[in-house]
Amino acid sequence: MGWLDDEHGVFTVDRVASAMTRHLLVPMDDSEPARAALEHALSIFLDDEITVLHAVDELEAGYAGEPSATTATGDEFEPEFFAAVRSMAAEYDRSVETAVVEGTSAAAILEFAREGGVDQIVMGSEGRSGVSRMLLGSIAEGVARRSTVPVTVVPGGETDE
Repeated sequence: MGWLDDEHGVFTVDRVASAMTRHLLVPMDDSEPARAALEHALSIFLDDEITVLHAVDELEAGYAGEPSATTATGDEFEPEFFAAVRSMAAEYDRSVETAVVEGTSAAAILEFAREGGVDQIVMGSEGRSGVSRMLLGSIAEGVARRSTVPVTVVPGGETDE
């Protein structure tokens, strides 16, 4: 289980006790920062279960815009980029679960994390700063501020200052 190092006053936990599988959530859209976050999760969190989540805004869900953006899977819509997600996972000899939820991105991510027993969120950041960040906000920042589990934000590009 573990042992106490009397000389340093430190209790050390053996690998077996700390090797519990955790559930990671990687919120994704079809962007480079999101792909960077997934790659980070796949390469760093080797033994953990990963769920890739795509949150579809209510307005986006009701808009018939680009027909190629999603494909029907039962009653749900699965984004085409999920095929690339599975390919990336396979490159690491991993598999991932996928889910699509309807809702405002930050709120949907947090609700899924809470209800899905998620232990950590790993997500990309657009790298916005200055006025564009003030006007547009940041989903990653909103998730990080309101999450009850640790959030790793993977930078995803140049700032636009």
